[in-house]
Amino acid sequence: MTGWRLGLLLLVLVAGGVRAAEPFPATPAQIHLVSEEWLDYTNADGSGLAWDVLRKVFEPVGVKVKIQSVPYSRAVGLVKRGEADAWVGSYKDEESDNLYPRWHFDLDHIYALGLASKPLPTLSNLGQYRLAWVRGYDYQNYLPNIGHFREIQRREGILPMLEHDRVDFYIDALTEVDYVLNQAAKPDVFRRTHLVELPLYLAFSHTGKGEALRALFDQRMGKLVANGELRAIFKHWQQPYPFDEASTSR
Repeated sequence: MTGWRLGLLLLVLVAGGVRAAEPFPATPAQIHLVSEEWLDYTNADGSGLAWDVLRKVFEPVGVKVKIQSVPYSRAVGLVKRGEADAWVGSYKDEESDNLYPRWHFDLDHIYALGLASKPLPTLSNLGQYRLAWVRGYDYQNYLPNIGHFREIQRREGILPMLEHDRVDFYIDALTEVDYVLNQAAKPDVFRRTHLVELPLYLAFSHTGKGEALRALFDQRMGKLVANGELRAIFKHWQQPYPFDEASTSR
């Protein structure tokens, strides 16, 4: 091999080595989070349990949390189009083209709301009933043997649907079930029944920024759960602490 060709080969190898040794992209300065507005959880003014937890994850390491309140299905669409970095409150692998971390940040306490005169619903018999939930929540993927269900646009019409026997049970997280129940003129006519706990995740955009933020999220959550720093937030909002059993975190 001639001297100039050998020199060119060495130059290519050295350049390739330099590229391979380049550091991981710097941590983004901001994360744009989108969420449905859930009372005392993801309030539009930035208050709420989830916002407090997520600021505790990101802001101490220099990542400013920017929030946006939109309906759930729109939140998913914004992340899919790369117009936001992650949406709040996804179930595990809810969408195949998004990035999911190892750690959840909370648990959804899933309940069935129905007339007190109805039989008691359980996970084993739930599939035999006519169910309803808000569009985009896709509980059929997380509850066993689901048969008949309908998706609704808003929670305001749930009580009449139950009272007029158009559905047997409304499925939602406890906070939302209580919100609906509080609209009832005669709440004793209804009964709420606990079904299951579902871990809640951030669903990150499938981008380089999303990958970096997901890695940071897992790193920070591991540290915060280990040192117990998140307990005070859940206590402040009078909600159960979701990390007492480490096996539920992954």
